[in-house]
Amino acid sequence: MTTDLNNPGLYNMSAAYAPGLGIPSWLNKGDNAWQMVSATLVGLQSVPGLVILYGSIVKKKWAVNSAFMALYAFAAVWLCWVIWGYQMSFGEKLLPFWGKAGHTLGQGFLLGQAALPATAHYHHDGTPETPAIGPFYPMASMVYFQCVFAAITLILLAGSLLGRMNFMAWMLFVPLWLTFSYTIGAFSIWGGGFLFHWGVMDYSGGYVIHLSSGVAGFTAAYWVGPRSTKDRERFPPNNVLLMLTGAGILWMGWAGFNGGDPYSANIDSSIAVLNTNICAATSLLVWTCLDVIFFKKPSVIGAVQGMITGLVCITPGAGLVQGWAAIVMGMLSGSIPWFTMMVVHKRSRLLQQVDDTLGVFHTHAVAGFLGGATTGLFAHPSLCAMFLPVSNSAGAFYGSGIQLGKQVGGALFIISWNVVVTSLVCLVVRLVVPLRMPDDELAIGDDAVHGEEAYALWGDGEKYDSSKHGWYSDNDTQHNKAPSGVTQNV
Repeated sequence: MTTDLNNPGLYNMSAAYAPGLGIPSWLNKGDNAWQMVSATLVGLQSVPGLVILYGSIVKKKWAVNSAFMALYAFAAVWLCWVIWGYQMSFGEKLLPFWGKAGHTLGQGFLLGQAALPATAHYHHDGTPETPAIGPFYPMASMVYFQCVFAAITLILLAGSLLGRMNFMAWMLFVPLWLTFSYTIGAFSIWGGGFLFHWGVMDYSGGYVIHLSSGVAGFTAAYWVGPRSTKDRERFPPNNVLLMLTGAGILWMGWAGFNGGDPYSANIDSSIAVLNTNICAATSLLVWTCLDVIFFKKPSVIGAVQGMITGLVCITPGAGLVQGWAAIVMGMLSGSIPWFTMMVVHKRSRLLQQVDDTLGVFHTHAVAGFLGGATTGLFAHPSLCAMFLPVSNSAGAFYGSGIQLGKQVGGALFIISWNVVVTSLVCLVVRLVVPLRMPDDELAIGDDAVHGEEAYALWGDGEKYDSSKHGWYSDNDTQHNKAPSGVTQNV
């Protein structure tokens, strides 16, 4: 705004604030602000959240490679998304499970009111039931918000492949999997596809993101092959405190993950954020208690796993269930994935054969399916009415139990599609480049793959040279002496 110097008490609106120019009649500033903040929070979950978490939770020699896999995926998804991915996920219907490809780069598209054209819902007799989703902000905000969801899905998937996947293969895998797997799940459940119109509930990505990344990660891990025997036997985190920093960013960023999915700064988004924290905290505490009971030690890594399973479990029902249900879901997500990871995994020949580096199958696939199923039990009808287009939607506790069947059916579609398509993508990629690093690179790690290491520490074989590594200031009379414990090159 500019001040009128002759009338200092009056203000003139600049063009940016004038109705009809920067502020069309359909724009809701609060919704738009919250949507962009939510998108940014989700983006921060990936960069730097999961970049830090991955770079810290792995063995020292894989810190750079693991962090870079996350960073590359985040960047690559952006271009794929705006050139073809968004329209395939949220555009005009091409098939019952897929949208028409197209770019989202023109201002004529980006400055118009956001709309998901295939989401208009009709009764069985063809009469309209609910209109297409049309939030009160521009398409640019919607494209931004949905892109960071697509990006974090690939990064979560990468957790199954750390410590051995050929980086060149990963560079090809990301755009292919995004195109032929992620867009299918997104359109089918969120964009107006057949699962959306059937009434499958996935508030914020329990199926579209977590179940798909967990199943696809496990499938890709099978085709890529295992880490080296030495790494599988001993794979300690290189920085537990920094891992907790990444985990904390992930937790707090989930406020945007679940709070932004009503596409509005409404009362349902507030419930979703509160339920998210309730479930995550409960799950973390249950997982830690189980570690103490059965292993006699509270594990920090275990606590992070419990936190993640709680966040994943509440995601499909965050704005659809009551607070008591969020606690129940947290108790289940802190115990069932713990059991599958700590007990079933060690007794299953199949799970032992597939080297899922960070246990993404348990933390995302198992927890995602659990969240979808419990949403089918606990979804409250009045909350469903704020979110779903299908009349009389409710969990089994409030309805006939049909919703639970829909939830299981939706999960089976996501699981089946990801197993088949992820396998095909891996087979295509390996026609071009090997999926797994050669053994000599596996033995060395980051320095062989990238020519870089995460930590430049004395004692890693480097000789101290005072002409290059001036340890003391020029004012120090002992500046020619090497520090204690360092071998000086004379």
